Amino acid sequence: MNTQTETAIHRQVAAARAGKDPSVIARLASGWAVFGASQFVRGYALLLPDPVVPTLNALGTQERTQFLLDMSHLGDALLKATGAVRINYAIFGNLEPALHAHVVPRHADEPEPLRTAHPWAYDWDAAPRFDRTAYRELADAVLRELARMGVAKPMRFEPGANV
Repeated sequence: MNTQTETAIHRQVAAARAGKDPSVIARLASGWAVFGASQFVRGYALLLPDPVVPTLNALGTQERTQFLLDMSHLGDALLKATGAVRINYAIFGNLEPALHAHVVPRHADEPEPLRTAHPWAYDWDAAPRFDRTAYRELADAVLRELARMGVAKPMRFEPGANV
């Protein structure tokens, strides 16, 4: 019996499994690489575990290692595809109490007061929303890099799922 409350992470993983989440970049061994709904910096992404678990500590050693490795692979791919100067990584789970990792490319051309601030200093509500059409080239570049590293798994998408 699953006693964990369903979260937005659960719903997004279910949509990714069904091939109906346009933000999906790739299926990795531990879960789904997806673009963030708010693109406060170009290329902001998340790693969602599949199956969903409440915290990193809920994973066994092997699964935990895979999740963290996949998180760093996603960062490597974003670094190359976006030309970012570094990648910030964060795992909180406070607002959505299900494991998910934020993978944030940091760019040299960010506004001066925000360039060295933590990503949560941005106004996420004012940021551009993710749009698959606008991000197709970046999504393809990140997927190519993940495939080159040998970490992207085959995916299927529903016809007409807008992906």
